[in-house]
Amino acid sequence: MFTKIKRVYNEYPSAFKVLTLATFIDMLGSFLLYPFYALYITAHFGVGMTEVGILFSIFSAGNIFGGIIGGALADKYGRRVMVIIGLVVSGTGSIFMGLVDDLVLFYVIAGFLGLVGNFGGPARQAMVVDLLPKEKQAEGFGILRIAFNVSASVGPILGGFLATRSFMLLFIADAISSLVTAGIVYLVIPETKPQNLEGKQEESIIKTLKGYKVVLKDGLFVLFLLISAITVLVYMQMNSTLSVFLRDEHGFSAQNFGFLLSMNALIVVFFQFWITRKVSKYAPMKMMAFGTLFYMIGFAMYGFISATYMFFIAMIIITIGEMIVSPVSQAAAASFAPEDKRGRYMAVFSFQWAIPNLFGVILAGIVMESLGPNWVWYFAGILSMFAILGFWLLHGIAKHRFLKEELPLEEEVIIG
Repeated sequence: MFTKIKRVYNEYPSAFKVLTLATFIDMLGSFLLYPFYALYITAHFGVGMTEVGILFSIFSAGNIFGGIIGGALADKYGRRVMVIIGLVVSGTGSIFMGLVDDLVLFYVIAGFLGLVGNFGGPARQAMVVDLLPKEKQAEGFGILRIAFNVSASVGPILGGFLATRSFMLLFIADAISSLVTAGIVYLVIPETKPQNLEGKQEESIIKTLKGYKVVLKDGLFVLFLLISAITVLVYMQMNSTLSVFLRDEHGFSAQNFGFLLSMNALIVVFFQFWITRKVSKYAPMKMMAFGTLFYMIGFAMYGFISATYMFFIAMIIITIGEMIVSPVSQAAAASFAPEDKRGRYMAVFSFQWAIPNLFGVILAGIVMESLGPNWVWYFAGILSMFAILGFWLLHGIAKHRFLKEELPLEEEVIIG
């Protein structure tokens, strides 16, 4: 299997390979820290999940505005510089977060990191689309997910080990990984932004920002994002609410939670490429519905089970859904985007993550404290069912966008 992956991987351009390596290094630091945020905040500041939710909301609000600005700047000034800025700010900001003992100041830093740290998010996704032909993009995103999950298989285990000694070590490790990645991008990866067509006038920054109006008028794309946001609202509980739920309700340790997430990542490492090749042959919205079905089953299970081995079985089911949903959604979003607006389309695509993060963890905290912890997972199953129906209906409405050659947006059917 690895020989086949290596052979196919060698078909990709060198810049994409370096981008894959950079993604691995950057995400290694993120997975050392991110899964333990909720545990850190509740322990360090002595607060509950509602306060954790406030942090995620502040961070996500910054992500939304940072993505909007970063996507426009990536289309205007290029991908590479925006990626570097985001990485440097994220790295240095992690150190400050680890040193803060005041919750309000912690919130302020989180908001700033969400804003400036996300400048490079849309640019990085646009790089993949710039570097790869359309028929290779789903596989390319799949390869990035393998790199992403190799780091995720190591990060939580190492993070769980470090967290039992000092949470500050997690912030330092995240900072180092971000700064190393910024150095790699600066030294090795060239600019990938497509050149303007001959005779086409360069857009001003104001006109570039106004280009978001065109993106938001693309009704099919916006509808796709709204339905996708429901799946994200469910999925995000895995890296926020689930750790606290398992600790408080079932005595599941931070170290064991690290093993749970690492198992998730290892499954992706071994099977993501094979699954991506299989599902890329089928209609994307049908595959989104199919993948969300696994979310519905896996997340709902946590509301009914109590045996430790069942926690791992539920995670396996969720992981199968993740391996279908994630690369298909990224490739589908790229298919919607005209070449000169890729950065802005991918910025708006990031809203499917940022907007649920505005209220998702707070809402989960309210549900846990008012209705009971298990209700988080009952609602996760119900929301997944609605998303399945949404994707299935969208297949009938939007399939023409995936069948024909890319046209200027003005020639596409726009609804809403």
